[in-house]
Amino acid sequence: MQSERNIKNPLAFAFYLLAFFLIISGCATDPSGRAGQKSLDAEDWSGMKLWYQQPAKEWAEALPVGNGRLGAMIFGGTENERLQFNEDTLWTGHPHEYQHGGAVAYLPVVRKLLFQGKQREAENLAMKQMMSVPLRQEKYQPFGDLRLNFPGHDQPADYRRELDIDSSLSTVRYRVGDTEFVREVFCSFPDQVIVVRLTCDQPGQLTFSAKLDSPHTDSQTLAVDNTLALSGGIKDAKANVLKFEARLLWRASGGQAELTDDALQITDADSATLVLAAATSYKNFKDVTADPADICRRTIKAVAGRNYESLRETHIADHRRLFRRAAFELGTTEAAEQPTDERIKNFAKGNDPQLLKLYFQYGRYLLIASSRPGSQPANLQGIWNDKLNPPWDSKWTVNINTEMNYWPVEVTNLSECHEPLFDMLDDVAQSGRKTAIAHYGCRGWVLHHNTDLWRGTAPINASNHGIWVTGGAWLCQNLWERYAFTGDREFLKKRAYPLMKGAATFFVDFLIKDPKTGWMISTPSNSPENGGLVAGLTM
Repeated sequence: MQSERNIKNPLAFAFYLLAFFLIISGCATDPSGRAGQKSLDAEDWSGMKLWYQQPAKEWAEALPVGNGRLGAMIFGGTENERLQFNEDTLWTGHPHEYQHGGAVAYLPVVRKLLFQGKQREAENLAMKQMMSVPLRQEKYQPFGDLRLNFPGHDQPADYRRELDIDSSLSTVRYRVGDTEFVREVFCSFPDQVIVVRLTCDQPGQLTFSAKLDSPHTDSQTLAVDNTLALSGGIKDAKANVLKFEARLLWRASGGQAELTDDALQITDADSATLVLAAATSYKNFKDVTADPADICRRTIKAVAGRNYESLRETHIADHRRLFRRAAFELGTTEAAEQPTDERIKNFAKGNDPQLLKLYFQYGRYLLIASSRPGSQPANLQGIWNDKLNPPWDSKWTVNINTEMNYWPVEVTNLSECHEPLFDMLDDVAQSGRKTAIAHYGCRGWVLHHNTDLWRGTAPINASNHGIWVTGGAWLCQNLWERYAFTGDREFLKKRAYPLMKGAATFFVDFLIKDPKTGWMISTPSNSPENGGLVAGLTM
């Protein structure tokens, strides 16, 4: 089951072999980042592209862009284009605490049963008296879709879609008759918007409609302040309190434009630019009183006077400031000229060492796109999700997957991308103190094997795998890694050490003497290798 989760997690899966690549290649890091071995000024970044000769047929084949908070999957259709987008604070649920009041009273009984070898009885009692309230955590949600329709573009020629991970630009290019059409998409961190640029090389040939919709039934689209606005909430207002809004700003050169409550229609234009802002009512895990309409209004206003070139240049400079800090070289063969899907099919029997370099850098790209200062950390699917019921709820699974997402962050020179994870640790330390007291009568703080937007820390789902008390302690290794790579003593003193001390203090109180060996052991907890609640496991 663990292996299946890793495959469903594109961010963790892309990072799986990065440490090996670094070792065999002598990875260079830019001195402008940290202690580089050589300058990257002369590095050739031209091969940093994923490209295909056909549109995506399904969501997993679409190409991802993101700025930490916003993300989009771009399908690359010609007659019908779809940009499925996410905002990282759109979740089911509401602010609440998960700890089970009075659970600590049953701790000695569960321990005694385990020492007596009565595992099933211990699990049954723990399931009734020591689990999270409610038993399950909440789900990360899709936000909506920007849909573009291009009449007469159903039979294109010379088609190509690509993702340039060096500039974080997605491009679709094709011909209809004698006219070449180009669409370029990026997700800007400095300006907090998704930008779509549409051009053609013949005057007056660009005609299309743009619509916004959402899988959430409690949503509507209206024309607001000369933008197309999608607003609503998640169904079941009693359990789900978050509201959301997205706004689409447009500019066109030549032709005619008509905006209705249903769609934006551009006719006979030379070019057009679409700018999408999105937000929710989430402020923090205790406060959901933000105004998404006002956030979108201010975001759109801030970019309204900027031309496309300015937005693009600002975005690329910001992305490359992070992306161009690390590189390695294994050589390039003719295989690198093939489309990416063909390269993957042929890799085992061919000679394509550059694909490993692209794979390494794609992992770094995904982390930059889904974890930036001020955003939520990269979740089980980074930031990209199109399902109302995503695999494992697309939460933060902290018994391996969250750790995997962030293993390369310091070693591949992306230290700033660590910040969202540290922000989450600050939060779960607060809720984890309450769980430590309620469930175990311990000082310090504890985090079990999952958390969500509302920073649940109590054991979830089932006692035979949910009571695993080591999630917070393991993530403290990330705090030490930040210090080990940066030498930032102020960070260690003021931010890392208090969290590390709290996690350690929990275990000082939690460990008890094993009546058989006299050793201090952890119990109750569970082993994914052996299954069920046990006493004295090593994991």
